[in-house]
Amino acid sequence: MVLLKFPTTVIGSWPRSKEVQRALREKRAGRMSEEEFQVVANQAVLQCLKWQEEAGIDIVSDGEQRRDNYISFVAEHLNNVRMLSVSELLDYVEDKSSFEEILGTLDVPAFSMSNPAATGKISRKKPMALNDFLFLKQHTDKGVKVTLPGPYLLTRSMWVEGLSSDAYPTKEDLSIDIVRVLREELEDLIAAGVEFVQFDEPVLTEVVFTKKNANRTFMCGALTAKADAEEELVFALDLINQVTDGMLGRGTTIGVHICRGNWSTQDEILLQGPYFPLIPYLEKANVDQLALEFATPRAGEIDAIRSIKGKTIGFGVINPRTVEIESVEDIVARVEEIRAIVPDDKIFLNPDCGFGTFAQRPMNSDEIAYEKLKAMVEAAKKLRDMVSVKS
Repeated sequence: MVLLKFPTTVIGSWPRSKEVQRALREKRAGRMSEEEFQVVANQAVLQCLKWQEEAGIDIVSDGEQRRDNYISFVAEHLNNVRMLSVSELLDYVEDKSSFEEILGTLDVPAFSMSNPAATGKISRKKPMALNDFLFLKQHTDKGVKVTLPGPYLLTRSMWVEGLSSDAYPTKEDLSIDIVRVLREELEDLIAAGVEFVQFDEPVLTEVVFTKKNANRTFMCGALTAKADAEEELVFALDLINQVTDGMLGRGTTIGVHICRGNWSTQDEILLQGPYFPLIPYLEKANVDQLALEFATPRAGEIDAIRSIKGKTIGFGVINPRTVEIESVEDIVARVEEIRAIVPDDKIFLNPDCGFGTFAQRPMNSDEIAYEKLKAMVEAAKKLRDMVSVKS
């Protein structure tokens, strides 16, 4: 994949149309066949692709149009995984009053939230993302990014005491099969020629920014487990390195995306704090890129990534949760800050997170998402011109 400096990409999700939302509900209720659903989803993917290509994005995604959200979609792709609604999950949470209190503060409807839980030994029923990639690649000459839930996120969310413990006495036991499943998927994607695979690990910030989980937030698996922050970060690092072992250098860029939650447009209820506590672990992550959130003050100082070497940085420069369109000048100024500590050829530009984490509750509209991406692309062009003039 040959790219100009400051390549632009997306984090993954795109707002779903009313037709897609309806089709997702109908399929889940058994009133629409898989074939009928795919017809609707294919059209939505092509429209999503059109928005990105017209904005000028270098590395595109399918907008996760076939997924109800960024994690629970795995339930239909894996054996012995059950989707839990919020009310069903409540039955298995040890601290019910705290859980209900958390739910009461969320700016997201309960019907938007679901959680995949392992009910037996898991294995791939069908590929999680391979077929989605193959469809998209038929329709674009752009590089394609495929997004997958990270191994730590899946382990934390899918191990639910009372449901999973017969097959997996601990979440560590479950993680062995999670790693195996993700490696199988990654092998297939690399063999198919995918340009970029991104693993999403948002729970890592929940671990460090909620005082060892004393106060939990809605980060999927974060609802169902408490643990020591340092132990969890060591565990998470080990899992991602197991998944990527032997996978780098084979023509596919592998990245990890770490944000602070994308379930609300209200910044005050989302996680905040600098990346400093995560850096010692991220430095050791066996990946090509770290996609990080830096478009809001909640992300803290850019200087936190100064010590990161040998990896590209997916630099978050637009906020998917606001209706205001970032100016080209502001984006350029923000990138100038990171250029002081990261070489130009290591800087990618992307939004902080996706535009449609939950199918039923997108963060923005198609039109605003498009205008934000267009501003980011224009900023990348201006940066390239600046670099060209100086050289």
